[in-house]
Amino acid sequence: MNKEMIINASADGVEIALLEDKKLVELHYEHNNSAFAVGDLYLGKVKKLMPGLNAAFVDVGYEKDAFLHYSDLSPYIRSLLKFTNTAIRDNSPNGFDFGKFENEQEILKTGKITDVLTQKPEIIVQILKEPISSKGPRLSCELSFPGRFVVLTPFNNFVSVSRKIHSGEERKRLQKIVESIKPKNFGVIVRTAAEGKNTAELHADLLDLTNQWKTIQENLKGAHPPKRILSEQAKTTSILRDLLNESFQRIVVNEKGIMNETREYVSRIAPEKEEIVNFYHNGQPIFDHFGITRQVKAAFGKTVNLASGAYLIIEHTEAMHVIDVNSGTRAADGNQEESALKTNLEAAEEICRQLRLRDIGGIIIIDFIDMKLPDNKRKLYDYMTECMTTDRARHTLLPISKFGLMQITRQRLRPEINISTAEVCPTCKGTGKIGPSILITDEVEKDFRYLINQGHRKLKLHAHPMLVAYLKTSGFWRSLQWKWYRTYGVWLKLHTDNNYQMTEYHFFDQKTEEIIKL
Repeated sequence: MNKEMIINASADGVEIALLEDKKLVELHYEHNNSAFAVGDLYLGKVKKLMPGLNAAFVDVGYEKDAFLHYSDLSPYIRSLLKFTNTAIRDNSPNGFDFGKFENEQEILKTGKITDVLTQKPEIIVQILKEPISSKGPRLSCELSFPGRFVVLTPFNNFVSVSRKIHSGEERKRLQKIVESIKPKNFGVIVRTAAEGKNTAELHADLLDLTNQWKTIQENLKGAHPPKRILSEQAKTTSILRDLLNESFQRIVVNEKGIMNETREYVSRIAPEKEEIVNFYHNGQPIFDHFGITRQVKAAFGKTVNLASGAYLIIEHTEAMHVIDVNSGTRAADGNQEESALKTNLEAAEEICRQLRLRDIGGIIIIDFIDMKLPDNKRKLYDYMTECMTTDRARHTLLPISKFGLMQITRQRLRPEINISTAEVCPTCKGTGKIGPSILITDEVEKDFRYLINQGHRKLKLHAHPMLVAYLKTSGFWRSLQWKWYRTYGVWLKLHTDNNYQMTEYHFFDQKTEEIIKL
């Protein structure tokens, strides 16, 4: 699969498009003033305990208090509270040695939040979900710091290896390497990308993450909540960190500063891929040049058309998302069951793309075209599962029910992307009203007369074909064009333009071919 990343930098922020085989599959926005992004660490203050919800509301500086559930506290919450207080009050120039930090006893998974956060303390929290709709951020105290090959987790000493690495020998090799280089009081999760990597590469990645922890200790000194302690990497580098592999063929950026940062990051994590980062300096907007704008307009409407003539209807409600598959103009090839299967398979691939592209989360109900054979239902479920393997968000699929519905749950970490594909009418400017069309010829004649009085003698009118046709009706000698010539002594040439609106027209001077401003 050929992967490309197109980065469009503007005054408002950065837009990042991820293409797979020239097809847009993910779209990310990073605004210049963005805050409360997933992965950011904050020093917060517990404001209210809710025993009924077994949760707490924490002030992290957002307009609404953030939500922290007991299940997101982490077994090491007492150690985290102790570390927070120690780091805030630490006066040593180089910070205290975290390797000698004494951990506290773990909490029970089935405990109560009122037994843990009794004094409404100050606490380090990590953004688990960005603010969505009327809700504040969702928080977690299970701190994790993802790198290219490993994920660092403080207050424990375990080492685990990704289950996606299937080789038993490779898993044992990575386990031994990480256990030998891991600093004390840190746990490490070895990512799938670490497969085949040597000790030096893993150690360099681990050092970067432990330096982040030292930065946290430094930023906590004398801090008062609410305060951001550490920001997640820029979205560009975080996507590269998670996705960069041998299938990435090109990264194109239209801003030199971001291009240099991206190239530096790529050269650090994958030196052999440095040449794939290119600078775009064509006059055309970068998203237009690579066909992304057209794909966005085609993919974000309520109706999504498929190549075969079938189409999807995507509806969003407060509780769930509903997707309806319709055969449209697709003609049955004699076998209705086989035709339904082909349409459903095509729709399944597009639905998986839409889930990633719009970042649709929560409960999703898909109404596929009815099929009678259990084998066909199984084929559709298996194909849908296969298409969803490229989705980084956690998800669960259920087989097609007896009502012909497929149910999906998908992780949602940030607000869903909704792009309006409707445009403001250039004629009425969104008001729904235009000037009386019956008076349009009077307006044209008035402007024509004004230009003649200004000394213009060679004029050409550009207008919609219907308006031009009307000016020529009633026979040549009785047309408005001939009538105006007899009245004003100036012949008005007429030119049709299909791009004009019904009542739009412009006068041009035939000598200079320049439009005349009225």
